[in-house]
Amino acid sequence: MTGFDHTGLAQSVAKSARGVSHNEIAPALVTGALWRGEVELTAHGAVSASTGSFTGRSPKDKYIVRDALTENDVWWDNAAAMTPAQFDTLLEDFLRGYEGKNLHAQDLVAGADPRHQFPVKVFTETAWHALFIRNLLIPAASNGQGFVPEVTILHQPSFRADPVRHGTRSETVIALDFSRNIVLIGGTAYAGEIKKSVFSLFNFHAPARGVLPMHCSANIGHDGRTALFFGLSGTGKTTLSTDPERQLIGDDEHGWSEDGIFNLEGGCYAKTANLSRKAEPEIFGATESFGTVIENVVLDPVTKVPDFNDLSMTENTRAAYPLATLANVARSGMGAEPSHVVLLTADAFGVLPPIARLTPAQAIYHFLSGYTAKVAGTERGVTEPKATFSTCFGAPFMSRHPSVYGGMLEDRLKAGGASCWLVNTGWFGGAYGTGSRIAIAATRRLLNAALSGELDGVEMRRDSVFGFEVPVAVSGVDAALLDPRSGWADKDAYDAQARRLVDLFVANFENLGAGDGDVVDAGPRWPIAAE
Repeated sequence: MTGFDHTGLAQSVAKSARGVSHNEIAPALVTGALWRGEVELTAHGAVSASTGSFTGRSPKDKYIVRDALTENDVWWDNAAAMTPAQFDTLLEDFLRGYEGKNLHAQDLVAGADPRHQFPVKVFTETAWHALFIRNLLIPAASNGQGFVPEVTILHQPSFRADPVRHGTRSETVIALDFSRNIVLIGGTAYAGEIKKSVFSLFNFHAPARGVLPMHCSANIGHDGRTALFFGLSGTGKTTLSTDPERQLIGDDEHGWSEDGIFNLEGGCYAKTANLSRKAEPEIFGATESFGTVIENVVLDPVTKVPDFNDLSMTENTRAAYPLATLANVARSGMGAEPSHVVLLTADAFGVLPPIARLTPAQAIYHFLSGYTAKVAGTERGVTEPKATFSTCFGAPFMSRHPSVYGGMLEDRLKAGGASCWLVNTGWFGGAYGTGSRIAIAATRRLLNAALSGELDGVEMRRDSVFGFEVPVAVSGVDAALLDPRSGWADKDAYDAQARRLVDLFVANFENLGAGDGDVVDAGPRWPIAAE
């Protein structure tokens, strides 16, 4: 990929360390993690880990090396820069930090399609982090024999960066060198940093190879048609794509090439906050599988049964498990060119309908917007719904400008003719605190109607504000749910809330500076009659 000698770097790591255990399988990693006191065993054989003070990613501590390769191609408005000299100093100090330690190394592959995959070698201090990334990427078939990495990740939670010496903001650092494909992660035990660093690399390199990188889930129906699900955390991306009636390709990161869809990973990283066996049986069952890693979940001190409703440690509780844990998956990790593209949002303002059909231009507008809403109580100081716009539904991982990804998706939609949908899993009958959350069962019914083609023949109304088409009635769904305004007792309050949301959309898109005239015109507009 780059010509850099990753084998030589691996030898340098091994020389610094006291010892390196290579490609241990789940039983060995579980045993080692328990023996060292890194984790607890749950009642069902999963391992429970705490990530300490870092229970989520640290986007402000992420850096990209600014050099000849990245100078003109990285979206620097969205990324902090590090000089090559600072990175080299950091790398030297990482190697020094490994001295005298026993490390775990995993030889893995990112990309289910052999035509578009790259081998990744991960070194880490702890067995449970090695288990985590082994669950989420694809173990190399060679089992290390003849394995030649093209990406090396050095993971060292105990490391403390020096802001003066390394040019960092704090003692935490996630540094990526795209020219050599080296990643350094230090000062945080949150395991998600490892997997997302791979995605950031993929996001930079894939477009140059004609592959659209996507922060989305994907599955396949009985008819062989593929569906994509874009959405930010908490919108139901993993929940809705993990469907017993459809084969799961993957739950988080994919590539779209001229040959179709492929999963970048080999596992799932599902949110477990308020997880229930009834509502999400597949994901719940995976948390009871041996070798699954659950993060920051409170266990009963006696029975060791996880309490997914106890969010005292963090609302970002997670479970990491291999796709093979699930019964209904696409074993190849690949699918045909998508027939459906679904954009998910959790609208806490109570304005958007539960489902709407989008034109290609509207789909690109909402893709570039990446809208959802945080609710009161999830963050300190948030007392009412707060709009969140994360372009391409994954701004922290978008290494290039959003216009690159938006343009590629627009070309794919025009060429393939996929149907596009906006699905709202948020609130109805009022904003958060007044209205109620749309039931998962209702969302699944509407989604299945869209994916099966049932909605192709139903009567649609054109939304006067957002311009998209909304079904008037769908069998098995309360018709009132399809008209959000009708569910508000105070219609003037709904209108005020809708106008507020439109203004937020417009302001965000103007600041983004992406999209051509047709895409800009596809955004929401407040009706003149309402002025």
